[in-house]
Amino acid sequence: MYNEFSAIIEKDGEWFIAYCPEIPGANGQGKTKEDCLQNLSEAVKLILEDRRQDILKGVPPDAMHEMVTVS
Repeated sequence: MYNEFSAIIEKDGEWFIAYCPEIPGANGQGKTKEDCLQNLSEAVKLILEDRRQDILKGVPPDAMHEMVTVS
């Protein structure tokens, strides 16, 4: 699945710090902007996977479960 999210990037000394306003708690850091964005991407992925698992725990066993693509 392909999604795009905003990345707000700031420089703090030698480090780049980034967060994603659409996904509370998702942030990343790195010595390069590329490393910072990669770490942020991994954080977003982990948070979304964790939320999906938590939500699906409460789904009744007889409910239909299908995927929808957002582009």
